[in-house]
Amino acid sequence: MSRILPADGVAFEFTVPVVVIGGGAAGMVAALAAHEQGAGVLVLERDALPQGSTALSAGLIPAPGTRWQRDAGIEDSPERFAADIIAKAKGESDPAAVARVAQAIGPALEWLADRYGLPFSVVDNFSYPGHSARRMHGLPSRAGAELIDRLRGAVEAAGIDVLCEAHVTALYAAGAAVRGVEITRPDGSVERVGCGALILACNGYGGNKALVERHVPELADALYFGHPGNQGDALLWGEALGAATRHLSGHQGHGSVAHPAGILVTWATITEGGVQLNAEGRRFSNEAQGYSEQAAIVLRQPDGIAWTVFDDRIAAIARQFEDFRQAEAMGAVLSANTPAELARLMKIDADALTATMADIDRLKAEGGTDDFGRSFAGSAPLVPPYRAVRVTGALFHTQGGLVVGDDARVLNGQGKPLPNLYAAGGAACGVSGSKASGYLSGNGLLTAVALGRIAGTAAAGAVSGETSQ
Repeated sequence: MSRILPADGVAFEFTVPVVVIGGGAAGMVAALAAHEQGAGVLVLERDALPQGSTALSAGLIPAPGTRWQRDAGIEDSPERFAADIIAKAKGESDPAAVARVAQAIGPALEWLADRYGLPFSVVDNFSYPGHSARRMHGLPSRAGAELIDRLRGAVEAAGIDVLCEAHVTALYAAGAAVRGVEITRPDGSVERVGCGALILACNGYGGNKALVERHVPELADALYFGHPGNQGDALLWGEALGAATRHLSGHQGHGSVAHPAGILVTWATITEGGVQLNAEGRRFSNEAQGYSEQAAIVLRQPDGIAWTVFDDRIAAIARQFEDFRQAEAMGAVLSANTPAELARLMKIDADALTATMADIDRLKAEGGTDDFGRSFAGSAPLVPPYRAVRVTGALFHTQGGLVVGDDARVLNGQGKPLPNLYAAGGAACGVSGSKASGYLSGNGLLTAVALGRIAGTAAAGAVSGETSQ
């Protein structure tokens, strides 16, 4: 339904200076930023309640040089963060795009805290793979649901209009300039709304099986853990308007979704010294590389299943996350005092698990590196009671998308900006390159919040300029 229709002769029911498609973090932040610049804003959300992929995430946003880091004695800078992003993506990400979001994200979080009361704090008790400083920021529950709830509350308190159950099924354009949108309601009725500028904040194409098969075939049959509304509308509209695209095979996977509970299990279970085993009780990879690339690796195991094994110390760290507490409450996290007893609960071979655990103990005691290249130097031993959770690999969201410039305006194939189209979050090309392994933890919410604020500010400025001429 991602159509482009001619705007000539179309009568719009009403016209709004800035229209935002999508009510996730990118859309809400864009709306707040545009509203602050004095622009009239309308957010269009296809669901009955704005949530998006944000609500399914851990709600953690990486940001360098923040006051929360300084209070915790953490040294960091945008340049250091940018270097980490580029290193994880093996140099594939555009340095200008990386610098843009690395510079913008810290001030954006402090703005959300100071202006809208979002109580961020930094996760200072464990590190994520690829980050050279502890720079993950989250709200008290460490859950994406709280993040989107608070952003939605801020938008409502600001008096910004949010229209729910409003599925945008077409754009009206004159050449490459967007003049309005077609909204289809659940009862099939259609409305037409004009706009001065349009911000695409409707994420990528993770929920569109045909596009996933085309661009990310290795995860075509994987559990999709993103929002079902991520149908690639922004990508398809942008392409039809002549937009440039980049890194369409890039994506964020996750190798630790509790199965069959369908709950994200924090990667702290691995970074703090846990491991993953297959149904045969054997390790199969260097888990410490990152959770995104681990998704496809887990899916290659028998039945696409793995077990994440850790201990009570690690579980205590993981409990700061609402998702992990839910997994425990549902009985998804097993506990036993010996490897043999744990194997019985896991219904796997006890001898194999006992041997694997002994090998891990040896590697940790020696500070050695295993055959997969994982170093266990400085890693605390696993001690009883042991914990295990059955997991599978999943696709969370896509990272490729529309190429944008410094003001988050969408660029065409010649690098020139389209007249009034902006993109943020998963609708825009991210900073993770073309592979799952290029995804540095938090890259998704990084571009949602940073580009959302940039897009909202720029779109409001553009329509204000038109009005004053």
